[in-house]
Parts: sequence; structure tokens; C-alpha cells
Amino acid sequence: MATQTYPDTAVAELNRLIAGEKTHRNLPAPALVEHSIRRGEARLASNGALVGVTGKRTGRSPKDKFTIKDATTESKVHWGEVNQPFDPDKFDALYNRVISYLKTRELFSQDLYAGADPKYRMPIRVINELAWHNLFVRQLFVRPTAQELKAHHPEFTVISAPGFMADPQRDGTKSEAFILVNFTRGIVLIGGTLYAGEIKKSIFGVMNFLLPQRDVLPMHCSANIGKDGVSALFFGLSGTGKTTLSADPERGLIGDDEHGWSSTGIFNFEGGCYAKCIRLSRQNEPQIYNAIRFGCVLENVVLDPASGDPLFNDESLTENTRAAYPVDFIDNAVIPGIGGHPKNVLFLTADAFGVLPPISRLTPDQAMYHFLSGYTAKVAGTEAGVGSEPQATFSTCFGAPFLPLPPRIYAEMLGERLRQHNSKCWLVNTGWFGGRFGVGQRMSLPYTRAMVRAAVDGRLDNASFEIEPAFGLSIPKSCPDVPAELLNPRNAWKDKSGYDRMAAQLAERFAKNFEKFNVSESIREAGPAPVTR
Repeated sequence: MATQTYPDTAVAELNRLIAGEKTHRNLPAPALVEHSIRRGEARLASNGALVGVTGKRTGRSPKDKFTIKDATTESKVHWGEVNQPFDPDKFDALYNRVISYLKTRELFSQDLYAGADPKYRMPIRVINELAWHNLFVRQLFVRPTAQELKAHHPEFTVISAPGFMADPQRDGTKSEAFILVNFTRGIVLIGGTLYAGEIKKSIFGVMNFLLPQRDVLPMHCSANIGKDGVSALFFGLSGTGKTTLSADPERGLIGDDEHGWSSTGIFNFEGGCYAKCIRLSRQNEPQIYNAIRFGCVLENVVLDPASGDPLFNDESLTENTRAAYPVDFIDNAVIPGIGGHPKNVLFLTADAFGVLPPISRLTPDQAMYHFLSGYTAKVAGTEAGVGSEPQATFSTCFGAPFLPLPPRIYAEMLGERLRQHNSKCWLVNTGWFGGRFGVGQRMSLPYTRAMVRAAVDGRLDNASFEIEPAFGLSIPKSCPDVPAELLNPRNAWKDKSGYDRMAAQLAERFAKNFEKFNVSESIREAGPAPVTR
């Protein structure tokens, strides 16, 4: 899909580097585990998972991510705070310095695919300075067969050199860390950060640039499929429950984070899952818990010094602890990760104000309003610089940090597909109820699962609904296996006037954020109105 029009000496040098004796190519998981332990990069947990620690950067560094601004991107990219421009000449200079640095290192390379659908998949190559990073990408992307490897020619190459520190004055970066995406050369250059998630998300951003040009909607969502063969999508930012809620033993898992919606259905961009595992328990998330075994990579999970057991409740390193494992570690995984057109689309939010309903049914206009708004709360540790309390945020299309193109392109594509396939939309609050963060409680995962299951299997279709006044949302009066008093958020607050004030504040934030969008009046009016009582 990418067009490499830059067969220069630096690329030739990279090819020689890959072919050199110091580069291990396409090693399987056991060999990568052995190399990682031999090199002192990581430890084995008692359950066999490989545990890596990322130091001071325990999440993405969005301020250090740039897109090279040239003829390929100048008129297409939505430039601004998310998509920061970077000078091509500065990229060339930094690229050459990184290549010189890597010449002296032992390297690990994997040839993989982004995309489970052969019609739309992109061949990629990932070159890592660290063996545990190479295992991470091998488990998360789609792994070619031996036959496919023979014909594999990468269209994008990710070069990850965490030990190389940039000089901001010399290199034009903002810190020692950098994530540089060059669409003309088909290269992602990463340095100065040990956080492996930067590799995964950089390719997601590449797919978000390329696929709309092929009439495929890229989506920051998880997906699963029922026994009836009907799929469902779960949109949401990190910490809202995409991975957890899509890992349902009663449904087949297509993927947990990144998908495309084409004219024939949906497909996973990846071949693995990247699950948050803070406070993970076998009782609440058995599929994810059981997937953490040999071949899995744990990131920033503390181990018991005596037993080597993972201490999933320990957040001393970060709350953004992660597990990366192949999707086939989930018993009911769908391989290849392809499904039909979804009949249910769920928007997940972790509402830190505690005023959004646990589940509500959206009209088509409300669906577009909430998709463009992308409201949630940033969870501590998910990004560098986020403090101990969640921060209310609006992330367009539930994935603004990964969208190179103008948001209206993704929103219009989603709207067309929802109308064409008559898909129902639901807003699910996996955050707080009975009070704001610090006062109320986090919504019970079993209750959220029950509501989601009732929505996707059709049991909520026949329920009685009422309109709550704060946001104009349609909420069920009853739901199987869920106490009725939880369904109306105002009823869960002891201080009703406090709820009204908090709802009014959030409604005003929605309205303020939505001012930037040029949409039809019907979509604008689908948002919340300030509460007056």
C-alpha cells in the first residue's frame, strides 16, 4: 500500500544491516525468549511469561511523535497538535545517525503483516534493538506462513532503537525520544523510549492514513462474533474495556484493538492482543488471565521476588501494565480475524464524572455525535504525564492520537456503514456511578458484561426504555442480571443536586468540545443540553 520512492544509499545500508551476521531474522518465540534472558533484557515469570520493564516511559509519548511533511502528506494530513510536522532533511540526518548506531548492535528482525484480510493487508518489517521487543511485535502482528515469508516484501519498515537518544537541538525533536513516520520512504523511526506500544500504534497510524484511500474504514475498536455469525464492534480508548469486554467466552474473538471495515465486512489489523492487566483476576477476566503464559510478553508487571508470580495489583511501576499475546492464546479466537458486517456497535467510555448511564441506546444522530466526541477519561499511566487521577478528555472517533486524516473522513465513513447495514449503536459507561471519581464506585465488570451481552444478543431490543433528561439518552428500565437501580445514573447518587450540577458541567464540556465540528444541525442537537431543575 505504501509507495517507496526513495532507493537511496541509506536504505541500501539498512538492507545490508538486515542481511548482516549480527541480525537475527524471523526467530520463533522460544528463541527470542532465550536471547532476551541471555542478554539480561527481561525475566521469566512463574507462569512462563517474559517480563520487560520500560523505565521512565511507561506509556506512549504523544508529544514526541511526528509525521514527515512532504509531497505525500502535505495536503492530506490533518496537521496540528496530534499530527506534528517534521522536516524531511532532519529526518534523513537522524535516520543516518540511527543506522550508524545500529551497526554496532545485535539486532532482531521480523517480517509480518498488518491486516488479516489478504486483500488489504500490508507487509511490514520490524527491526528491534531488543529481543523482547521483537517477541512483542511477533506476537501482536499477523505472522506469515513459511510459504508467505518467501514472497514477503515490506511496504513499511519500523526501526526501533530505544538505546539511541536524540539531541533535540541537533535533531529537531522535543526530547531524547522520537517516533517519526515517513510515508514517502515507508519508514517509522523510533528511539529514546523502551515502551513497546509505540511500535504497535505507529503501524495503526499508518493504516489509518492508507486504508481510507481504499474505501476501508480503520477503527480503534475490538470485535467479536456470536454463534449466530453476527459480529459486534467495541470502540474506546485505553482503559475503557475494549479488550476485556470483547474477550467473552460466549463469543468468538476477532481482535481486541484495531480493525478495518471494508465492503465485505470487518477484519483485524493484528494477530495478537495487548491487554491491560492491572488488577487482573482469573475470576473477572479468565480468558486474558489464562492467556498469560510462555510466549506472552508482560510489560511493567511487578514480580514477587521469591516466587516470580506476577503481582497484578501492584501499580508501583505504572497502572498501565500490559500483556501482549497471540490471539490464538484465547480459546475461542477467530483465525483469520475476519467477520461480517456488525449489527451492534458499542461506544465505551470511562466517565470520571459518574453521570453517564451504564448503557444507553443511541439514535443515528446521537451515534455520530458521540463518535465525533469520543468522550472518556485518560487512565493514569496510559500516556506519559498523566497523573494519578483520570482526566476527562474528548478523543475524536475514540482514537484521535492515531488519526492522520481530518476526523470528518472517518466519521462520514462510519455513518455510511451504519446506515447501509442498519447497525444499532450503544453508549456504555464502564467508569463511575453514584458519584464522581473518588466519591462513587467503578462500575462492576460482571454487570457491564451482562448489559453488553443483552445488547449484542438482542435481549435489550424488547426492553422498555426511558429518556433521561441530562443527556437525552434512551436507557432501559430493566436488563437481565443487572439491578434496575443501577440503570438510571441519577438514582445511584445520594446527592441528587450534586448529580445535577455534575451533569450540567459535563454537558457544557461536550458542547464546548463540539464547537469545532462542522456537522448538520440534527447531529449537533443530538448532544446533551445543560440540566435545569
